[in-house]
Parts: sequence; C-alpha cells; structure tokens
Amino acid sequence: MTEHIPYVVVGAGAMGLATTWQLARRGHQVLALESFERGHTRGASHGATRNFNNAYAEADYLDLLTLARTEWDELARATGEPLLRLHGLVTHGDDGVVAGVHAALAGRGERAEVLSAGEAGGRWSGMRFSGDVLFTPDAGVVRASAALEALESAARGRGADVRFGHRVVALDETANGLALTVEAGGKRYDLVAETAVVTAGAWAPGILPPSFPLPRLTVTEESPAHFAPIAAEATWPSFNHLLTRDRYPANVYGMPTPGEGVKVGFHLVGPVVDPDARTFRPVPAQAAQLRDYVAEWFPGLDPDSAVPISCTYTSTDSQDFVLDRRGRVVVGAGFSGHGFKFTPAVGAVLADLATDDDARAAARFRLP
Repeated sequence: MTEHIPYVVVGAGAMGLATTWQLARRGHQVLALESFERGHTRGASHGATRNFNNAYAEADYLDLLTLARTEWDELARATGEPLLRLHGLVTHGDDGVVAGVHAALAGRGERAEVLSAGEAGGRWSGMRFSGDVLFTPDAGVVRASAALEALESAARGRGADVRFGHRVVALDETANGLALTVEAGGKRYDLVAETAVVTAGAWAPGILPPSFPLPRLTVTEESPAHFAPIAAEATWPSFNHLLTRDRYPANVYGMPTPGEGVKVGFHLVGPVVDPDARTFRPVPAQAAQLRDYVAEWFPGLDPDSAVPISCTYTSTDSQDFVLDRRGRVVVGAGFSGHGFKFTPAVGAVLADLATDDDARAAARFRLP
C-alpha cells in the first residue's frame, strides 16, 4: 500500500534532521529518509566538533549565522543538551580580510577585537601568529555528534518519523504529487509526497530529477587530523589561518576537540572522489604538508601525533550554498565545508521554502 505523506525529507544528516525538526515543530507531518545507518561516516555530518566560525564579512552569511545562534539555543532548550562551546575564534594571516571582517562584525554590534601577533601569542602560547589577529569571543565550536542526536530527538518529540537505512531510489514529479520509491532491507515500497526536501549531500544529484537545475557539485575527500597538545593545561581557541600558496596548499582551520586533541586541516584541498568509493585515507603528500604546517605554527602541538579524519566536502563553484525550490522539490546542497555552523538556520530556511510559496532565500543561495 502506498504511503501518503505531506512532507518528505530525503537525507537525514545535519541539514535534513534540522529541516525535519523545523517542519515538525511547526505542526507538519514529516518523514525523513536516510540511506545509511545512524551515525555513519560516509558523508559530512559525523565527528565530535565543527567550528562555530563567525568570521564572515558577507551580510547574507552573518544574517544566517544570527538565526543559527538563536536556533542552536532553542534546540538546546528543547533537548536539555548544550550544543555550543564559545571559547572564541582567532583569524589571522591576511590583514585586509581581518579588517573587513572586523568592520562587518562591529557594524552589527558583534564583539570583535583586533590584536597584534605578539598579544595573541601571549594569550595562546601554543600557537604562532602573523599580522593582525581578529579575536571574536562569541565563536567556538558546535558539538556536532551531540547536535545530530539533539535534532533527531527534538524532531521525533514533535511527531516526526525518521527512518535510517531507507534509500530513495526514484523521485518523480507527477500530476498528483511526488512519487518516491524507497529501498530498505532488500525490499522496495512507494510513497507519495506533496513536497520533498532533498538534503542528501554528495548523493543529491543522483536523487533529484534530471531536469532539476542543480549547479555543479564537486565532491572531495578531505583529511584534517587531530594533534595531541604537548601541555595538557594549554587553552585553545578555534582558528582560521589565511595563507598564501607559496608553502602550503590552502587556508587552515581548526578547533579543540576534548578527548581527541586539536583538529587542524587545510580547507578544500582533497581529491575529487565518488562518495561511494572513497579511500578513507589521507593523500600522503598533503598529510606531510599538514605535519610541517603544525610543526611551524603550533609549538604547543606534537606534529608527529596526527590522527587523520576522513570527511567529504560537497562544493559549488562559488562555495555558496544552494537553498531553493522548483515545483514540489526543495533542495539544500553545496555546503562546501563551512555549512555545519548554520545547520538549524538552514533547516528553518528550507522549511520556509517547503511550506510558503512566497518564501525566498537570500539571492546568493538561489538557483539560476
């Protein structure tokens, strides 16, 4: 017998669970379908921490971040689970970018302070700095794995149905709604939905109808690593290091992860991969560069202690997100390695698009 569901969310990673929660808390009947098991490591949502990085100069991202902060706090109240650790963020390496971000944040009344490299080194002795250093105290990390649990719990608490191990193998728009074919446990069943929200990450192009005007999405396998602090009592901010490309391949980001060390990674340098055929191993040359970077810039970390992490980025050419709707299909895609901090705000935008014909995301996030 075919199930009829008003709202189906395809892909129950961070963005899909956030959308499910936002729809359910508004009183809608919603079903979320996830191909893999709960807590799987094949996509971009697993792991203990993500940067809650507010070092943006673009108003659209700062608007989204303001909403995200409100929604993270609301999710924490709903579940009793604190999800943000706001130990601050430092950004350095490009004085022009530092000045621009500082001006944008200060113009919105956000707390932001520019330090000299010497002042920053005095505060965080485990790091070295170059040029002006922007310190934003209301940044830090999202407890990523705890956030996924909280989103699922909050969505289920509002009546949502979340099914893991249920893979959508067909999605077609008909005169009567969206027809979905789902595979689970070696069997298939059919659904009809009024609206579908596709938040399937690297797998979105294979799920969306061929006519859907999705921009190019490039999937890369990225390999940050956790490094062990030399002094257990050292304090660490989250960080962005903006680098020229003479010695290292890309900018660097990172954050402390209690129990695992300090996470350090190059941004968007990994090889292009098929998400179903990854090695889950770092590129040796890039791992060596990361080790050398840590040895040069982090005197408080053991550069030979790297424990690599494998994750995927699914990126648009601009590295901007896609948040839009065509017909009965809403899509959230291309979060490009910097989306997790925005998760509950992205869920709110996608829920608006699914339920309100007049809703629009900011222009930079719309389909052409």
